[in-house]
Amino acid sequence: MGPSGCGKSTLLDAVAGHLSDEFTFTGTITLDDAELNKLPAHKRSVGILFQDDLLFPHLTIWENLAFALPNSVKGIERKTQAMRALSDIALENLANSFPDQISGGQRARIALTRMLLAKPKLALLDEPYSKLDKDLREQFRNWVVEQLQKANIPTLMVTHDDEDIPQGSRCITWPWNTESLTA
Repeated sequence: MGPSGCGKSTLLDAVAGHLSDEFTFTGTITLDDAELNKLPAHKRSVGILFQDDLLFPHLTIWENLAFALPNSVKGIERKTQAMRALSDIALENLANSFPDQISGGQRARIALTRMLLAKPKLALLDEPYSKLDKDLREQFRNWVVEQLQKANIPTLMVTHDDEDIPQGSRCITWPWNTESLTA
């Protein structure tokens, strides 16, 4: 947690491998004993959920989900797995819709489901609830935490809102010292 401009999203970019050339860091980012900073972004097995859902507008909902599946999943199995994922979140009726035809809350659930289908070893959440209204925000926040716990995926989230912090989670608040970043 911290104020705008303190580097929260930059930290996520460093972990994901998307750090802009104008930034540098020292040290090592590790996950499961692998040094992530030695790997290109596409080999880090890191999933990201942003403030915006970033669904592909030209693909149907099931195609957006199928896009996240590993390349080893071929042919009709891609659609089968995408449809199963939609069924799991009770949105199978949206399979042939396009992102602009569904609600913001539905798009947010599709975006998280797409990230989970990619089977990340780590999830990064960049203020994922900030664009949702209060009622939907609370409901979606609880659902996201439940899904990530069920998938047993460690998660690093940046936020401005104390209410976004899942119960029992560790919170690092800016300004921080480097000792608090190692645990």
